[in-house]
Amino acid sequence: MLQPDIRYTKVRWLLTIAGVFLYVGDIWTDIVLAVKYFQEEQYVWTGFTVMFILIGLLVTQIFSYAWYWDDLNDPLLNPEGKKEISDMSKPGLVVLHAFGLGIFTRYYHLLKEGFQVVWTKTNGDGVDKLREVHKKLFCMATDLSMLKLFETFLESAPQLLLQLYILLGHNEVSVMQCLSVAFSFCNIAWSLVDYRRCLRRSLPHIREMPSGLPTAIYLLYKICTITSLILSYSLLLILSIYTTVALTVLWLLATIWTHLLETKFCSGRSLEFLYRAVVGVILTFTFFNVKGQDTKVAMTTYYIFYTVINIMSPSLMALLKPELQTSTLLLTISGLICGCSVLGLVCLILYYVQLHPRRVQREEDEVDGLETKETKSLARIKNFLKP
Repeated sequence: MLQPDIRYTKVRWLLTIAGVFLYVGDIWTDIVLAVKYFQEEQYVWTGFTVMFILIGLLVTQIFSYAWYWDDLNDPLLNPEGKKEISDMSKPGLVVLHAFGLGIFTRYYHLLKEGFQVVWTKTNGDGVDKLREVHKKLFCMATDLSMLKLFETFLESAPQLLLQLYILLGHNEVSVMQCLSVAFSFCNIAWSLVDYRRCLRRSLPHIREMPSGLPTAIYLLYKICTITSLILSYSLLLILSIYTTVALTVLWLLATIWTHLLETKFCSGRSLEFLYRAVVGVILTFTFFNVKGQDTKVAMTTYYIFYTVINIMSPSLMALLKPELQTSTLLLTISGLICGCSVLGLVCLILYYVQLHPRRVQREEDEVDGLETKETKSLARIKNFLKP
């Protein structure tokens, strides 16, 4: 019988289905909203809404295809030099990803293989065989969680900022806007926790993230800090559209910092530059440990800067637009920024001081030098983001 922490359970399988619905709902509401803007002849909002959808889809398809290609050409994963992976040929992979179906393809294979494992009996399989099957499922889930994280910060987070700017700055409220904001918010929350749990489950020297209070506190920390930062950005955008220049500079600085760390996540140089650019976008919204190093100084510096932005944005709004000082909207947004900032930082400290899972020792019977699908994904994960 497998230990609970290395089993891909029915609950995980059902949560994967929930992730599919959230992903589809987020994209669908944004597409419908773009159509609505177009029908109302608001072409600027249409363009930005569509742009964020396409950027998120394009980048995730590129990385998904690249990972499939790496697996096909890796002699350790494909020693027989087969022309197919997961029943897909190279031309088939190109077509699927060209039509934006890369993530859906991965969801399909994870759900299909997961169903066969968790919902059917496998009396004839030994413990070692079952262990390998469950490890493979976890690796598939981890790859998918990485892609979802890319999509979240390239599409959902910018989309949330855009729609809040339109709602707050232009007094344009509709049901579809509210649905788009709600799905973007839920998608961000889901992706952060799903990625965090998959990441820690995939690293053998790290304890799995416990359910319950630690997960709730971590989610509060991330959601509160991201929400307050997005609200601050929206206020600054309302003050001046040139805030977009400042956000671009922030992205460039984050990308340069990632480049100076010399990340080695991708097999190709061009793809590595794209990866660093994506990390720059993520760092614009939340802190991530890019290379798994000690981050006390970097995290402290980041959240000092974060606090400055959250104090500066409502203060500048009140000073430069005194007519809004008694505005219920400004007071409400300022209160949300302040409350989310304090709660987010308190949860951050509480999580990392009291609830953060510590490293564990490797098992003595671990086989050195054994490379499988799991170790391939593990190498990818170790060079990826560690929040």
